[in-house]
Amino acid sequence: MRYRTVGTDPRTRREVSVLALGAMLFGSQTDEETSFAVLDRYVEAGGNFIDTSDNYAFWTDGSQGGHSEHLLGRWRRSRGAGDEIVIATKLGARPLAPGTGYVDNPEGLSAKVIREAAERSRERLGVDRLDLLYAHIEDTTVPLRETVEGFAELVAEGAVGLLGVSNHAVWRVERARALAAAAALPGYEVLQYEHSYLRPRTDVPGGLFPDGSLGAVGPETLSYLRAEPALTLVAYSPLLKGSYVRPDRLPSEYDHPGTPARLAALREVARETGATPNQVVLAWQLGGDLPVVPLVGASSVAQIEESLAAVDLELTPDQRARLDAAHRPRRAH
Repeated sequence: MRYRTVGTDPRTRREVSVLALGAMLFGSQTDEETSFAVLDRYVEAGGNFIDTSDNYAFWTDGSQGGHSEHLLGRWRRSRGAGDEIVIATKLGARPLAPGTGYVDNPEGLSAKVIREAAERSRERLGVDRLDLLYAHIEDTTVPLRETVEGFAELVAEGAVGLLGVSNHAVWRVERARALAAAAALPGYEVLQYEHSYLRPRTDVPGGLFPDGSLGAVGPETLSYLRAEPALTLVAYSPLLKGSYVRPDRLPSEYDHPGTPARLAALREVARETGATPNQVVLAWQLGGDLPVVPLVGASSVAQIEESLAAVDLELTPDQRARLDAAHRPRRAH
């Protein structure tokens, strides 16, 4: 396993494995025995960066979520896991009531919710401090300053270490970070968005919200990250839910004329390396000029084994150049 530093403050920064494990369906669709086995194998291989959210997986049973955090808490206690395991969680998208969703009825990002939701997450996970806490989705009903100050208070109290943001417009991320910097408060240092080798269409809304606010990384996000090298990008759905081996699962926004050339380049490199297309995607992300932390899910030990093997896959400069050339958007004439 390889590692990288996340965060800049010596009091809160952490060394995390370059491959993160997503626990979204642990304790709900993925049963406890299988979840524990995947977690054990990931940690055995040197992985220490596990991702969840307080609302996972409410959609499986019409609840408000909490399944994943509860399971991780049980796993931590049963394994005697300590500070060596970095657990990231999110708040703001938990449905306010069972049977509702985070599109129509989310808790949001008020100071009150931030404090109460963080406390619930600590209890479920069985930790005194949340290593990394994300603002899960945008909340335009609350002044941004209130959200920034609400998160900063938890850091000052030692209840939270690092702060992150997910699925926000880049301009709102920058505005929040500017507000924090002007007030000498801790700000977002980790960004989490969907990001993969294939590129989605940009002329139609993507993601789960009508305005596309829960979409994939685009050129603006990448430009922002290059301008702010201290930030870390955690890429969720890097394997597009199995689409690289099951084309029938490919989301509609990835079905466009640019996709076949990218898939051809990917499969060519996979043949040359003897690796799977999934492993090539992860290796491409890990070794790029803007390295990211892929966040992989797994519903079996075999799946996490495949992802772990990608950490040691070294692409040649020529292979990377071909993948990059196919990945770039075509210029209009």
